Amino acid sequence: MNQNKRIKAFTELGTELLNYSEPSGSETDSLEKVILTAHHYNGWFTEENVRNAIQAWAEKLTEENLQKWLNKYEIPENVPALNVGIVMAGNIPLVGFHDLISVLLTGNTAIIKLSSDDDKLLPEILEKLYEIEPHFRQQIIIAEGTLQNFDAIIATGSNNTSRYFEYYFGKYPHMIRKNRNSVAVLSGNETHEELTQLGKDVFRYFGLGCRNVSKLYVPKGYVFDEFFESLSVFSDIIHHNKYGNNYDYNKAIYLVNGDAHLDSGFLLLKEDKTLASPVAALHYEFYDEIESLQENLQTKTNEIQCLVGNGENAISFGKTQEPELWDYADGLDTTQFLLEQEKTKA
Repeated sequence: MNQNKRIKAFTELGTELLNYSEPSGSETDSLEKVILTAHHYNGWFTEENVRNAIQAWAEKLTEENLQKWLNKYEIPENVPALNVGIVMAGNIPLVGFHDLISVLLTGNTAIIKLSSDDDKLLPEILEKLYEIEPHFRQQIIIAEGTLQNFDAIIATGSNNTSRYFEYYFGKYPHMIRKNRNSVAVLSGNETHEELTQLGKDVFRYFGLGCRNVSKLYVPKGYVFDEFFESLSVFSDIIHHNKYGNNYDYNKAIYLVNGDAHLDSGFLLLKEDKTLASPVAALHYEFYDEIESLQENLQTKTNEIQCLVGNGENAISFGKTQEPELWDYADGLDTTQFLLEQEKTKA
């Protein structure tokens, strides 16, 4: 396949996936069945979250977006394909899809190690891709056991698993991602609507993604009344069993330890300097001067995935889980990495 055929296939896939933004009522469609039953295999994968992930990808896979993304690279034709191993995470639905399309759209072969937490959805979407362009069957291998016969590796995991990845894959060309967190900087002048939009960054996928906001920076003396009121539209999240259990557990820990905290009834806020907060909780930290805060954040660039707010270079409220195709996780350009490996092999 040449590049135009690959782009055309993914454009058609995007159009096809839009059909799954809402329930179809079909009793025979295998992808629809997986969407409806995903929560049986992973309690965090609610129908709403799975459909949201599919819709987000459907909206990104347009010819205009794909061309805009890939036109910045010189992608050669008729060069030996790489066999690229992809170790996928499973914290949110389809979290490894960007790595996969990066490999395929550069003309390479993907050897995928699915996460046990997300091993049903992607195979069904790939079946849709094969129906559109059967040649992709030759470019995609789903590994049942240990990854083998690869030229390069892309792996995503926690800080702990990344050490194992470095040990096992360190001798190969590799791109290994670790834990990151996202933060929001508030000025105190945000509108009710902006704070409600921030709720999407906090609660979508139950806060399990690296693009979910886990830490707030607020001006000294900030009062959280308006913040909690704006987020009240998300209060039903407490009725989700796993989220509710985490809320109860963390609240109990705070109470037993005597940790000062704020409680909205569905979200806990605790003053804490660390970026990572547990599910159903947010850390916050006061700042005196925005300039000094910006300097402080500059020292944490390797720990922060997204910076949300109204400041310069910040992502708008509500947009962290809507990255563009050219917004690379951890700032690591996957496409450029693959092209460099192609040159080396050639």
